[in-house]
Amino acid sequence: MLGSMALRDDLDRVAQAAHALAERGEELAGIVPAEPREGERTYLCAFASGGKRTWLLLDGAGAPVTDRETVRRAASMAAMCELAEESAGGGELDELRDRLVTIRLTERPEGIEEAEEAALALQQVIGAPPRLAEPGYLDRVGAATRRLELALGDPGISPFAEAMKAGMSSVEELFADVESHYKRPLA
Repeated sequence: MLGSMALRDDLDRVAQAAHALAERGEELAGIVPAEPREGERTYLCAFASGGKRTWLLLDGAGAPVTDRETVRRAASMAAMCELAEESAGGGELDELRDRLVTIRLTERPEGIEEAEEAALALQQVIGAPPRLAEPGYLDRVGAATRRLELALGDPGISPFAEAMKAGMSSVEELFADVESHYKRPLA
C-alpha cells in the first residue's frame, strides 16, 4: 500500500487531470483512490454542477476508463470501504472510546483495558484520509472490528458483518448512480 504522502501526490496529479475533464460549470467534488485488484489502481472522480453529480474513473495516467467491469469493481470497492468505515465500532468509534474510558474510570470491569486497546487499534487501522480502497483495507478493518467485538464480550454473530451484509444494497446503488451518470459511454 502506498504511503500517505505518495497517495496524496497521486491524488494531486489525478485531480489536475480530472479538472481538465470537467465540463463547463462542473467542479471536482471528490476523488476516491481504489485498487480492487492488485495492480489495478484507479481513481473514482465525482463532479458536481448545481444539484447534479456525474462520475468518471481515471487510470493511473489520468485517462478516462470506459470498461464497465473496471468501473464496477472500483465503485464497488470504494463503496464497501466507506461502508466498512461507517460500520466499524458501531459507526461511532470516538464516542465508543470515550464511553470505554468512562466505564474504566467509574466501574473498572475486568477486560476494559483490552476493549480500549482494541478500539484504539481499530481507529488506527481506519486512519485518516486519504485511504486506498482495496481488499486488504477491508480485511484489516474487519479483523480489527472483530477483535473489538470480542473484547466487548460479543462472541456471537458479528454486528459488523451483519451491517456489511445489510449495506450491500448501497454498493449496488452507488454503481447504478455511477453507471447512469457516467461522463463517457461504457463498453
